[in-house]
Amino acid sequence: MFARLPFFQEVYHAKAISKYWPVFVLPTLLAFIIGFIWPFIWGIYLSFQRFTTVSKTTFVGLQNYINVFSDETFLHAFSFTAAFTVVSTVLINVCAFAIALVLTRGIRGTNLFRTVYFMPNLIGGILLGYIWQILLNGVLANLQKPLLALDAKAGFVGLVILMCWQQIGYMMIIYVAGLQSVPGDLIEAAKIDGANDREILFKIKIPMVMPSVTICTFLTLTNSFKLFDQNVALTAGEPANASEMLALNIYNTFYGRSGAQWKGIGRKGRGVLPRRRGHLAHPAQVYPLQGGAAVMPKDKNVGQHPHCHHEPAVPALDLPHRPDLAEQPEN
Repeated sequence: MFARLPFFQEVYHAKAISKYWPVFVLPTLLAFIIGFIWPFIWGIYLSFQRFTTVSKTTFVGLQNYINVFSDETFLHAFSFTAAFTVVSTVLINVCAFAIALVLTRGIRGTNLFRTVYFMPNLIGGILLGYIWQILLNGVLANLQKPLLALDAKAGFVGLVILMCWQQIGYMMIIYVAGLQSVPGDLIEAAKIDGANDREILFKIKIPMVMPSVTICTFLTLTNSFKLFDQNVALTAGEPANASEMLALNIYNTFYGRSGAQWKGIGRKGRGVLPRRRGHLAHPAQVYPLQGGAAVMPKDKNVGQHPHCHHEPAVPALDLPHRPDLAEQPEN
């Protein structure tokens, strides 16, 4: 009889939940450990190692940290990213909160405006970067100013504009939800007591939406610090890595540096020419690279084919045999 009463039913369900809590907690906890805790611990471990693969490591202590903090490009990228993060975080949150205040006043077309402001967040970062690169370079060209790839300050401003345009709509939705949760009776009581709009904003609305402020602040901080694809598409770190952000610097360090001093950090593939029956597949002279461009010899007669006046012949090169590049027998 007592089991049918609401109070005893709640007690019974509470005991059942406390008894079977591992069934509800363990799946989420396991996913959190696999997706976050273990990679975080493993990353800290690898930061004290020199490695080419995660299974072949050599302990080097703090040498990796010494190397990274003695690298001027990393320090510049870190300071550039920190300044960008501060500016973009303030602008995004202030603009998003201001738009949310306007859209919660019950004006016509509120839902349409919310949709329009949110749409930039649906565009991919690479595409967005190229779109804004065309727009900003066009504006700079009309103003007779250096383009984004020639002026680091213009690149910084362009990245801030791009980030704000993409993120303000998303943060606005969070602020709108927070403002709508403020009790209307509380605002009406404040108006009856003689509070003006400014006092209602700073003494009622902002304190009531502080959870939304916290969420948006941390989202903008993380999005700004890990910004990569927009940086690649908009400025690519130019000029001379002056607009390179932290994520792009890490990528370039891992894939763009070669040599014994960078062993284990990453090496950029230089390409392999296929072989065809012991010779190079294309009849072109192979020369070393200087500054990323092939340097042709000054002597026009070098490599001249005796029976062809159009294409230089491939000189006799003693190339090592590469079974993986050898041509397969034709059927």
